[in-house]
Amino acid sequence: MEHNLLTKLKAGDETVFKTIYNKYCPQVYNFTRLYITSLAETEEVVQEVFVKLWEDRQLLDTDKNLKGYLFIITRNLIFNKFRRSFNENNYKMSLIKKLNEVYEIEDDIEVNDLKQYIDTLIEELPPRQKEVYKLSREEYLKHFEIAQLLSISEKTVERHITEALRFLKKGIEQY
Repeated sequence: MEHNLLTKLKAGDETVFKTIYNKYCPQVYNFTRLYITSLAETEEVVQEVFVKLWEDRQLLDTDKNLKGYLFIITRNLIFNKFRRSFNENNYKMSLIKKLNEVYEIEDDIEVNDLKQYIDTLIEELPPRQKEVYKLSREEYLKHFEIAQLLSISEKTVERHITEALRFLKKGIEQY
């Protein structure tokens, strides 16, 4: 039965996709809740799991276990979310540390100079990277929202943000 479902899903049968979604969504949700406490983030991960299933349906091995495949997708998305959160928090902490060091040593004028310097660094980013960075940090859009808006993959969004943060951190260290 599962082989038949996977074959139809692989062929793009939306009805089968809805059936799979209805059957496995509660299990994916409950598994995600074990690791993520925020309801909004949990729902985001569950949505991403099924989007990924649909987008990668042609790559499915119809002889494999669908539940196991969904578990692996979910696990990877959760790990990526933790990794991304950890990297962003480290960046924010290093920026705050730099700002505190500057503030303790210099007056408010120096802090404004640093802000202007950071804005200058942001303007030096490649155009697409700058666009993705600003959508993320100034518009507060989530990675999947940016990906949809710009018609690029979430991996590309993550890569742009990672490279932008690396460039900014290097620039701030030189400041």
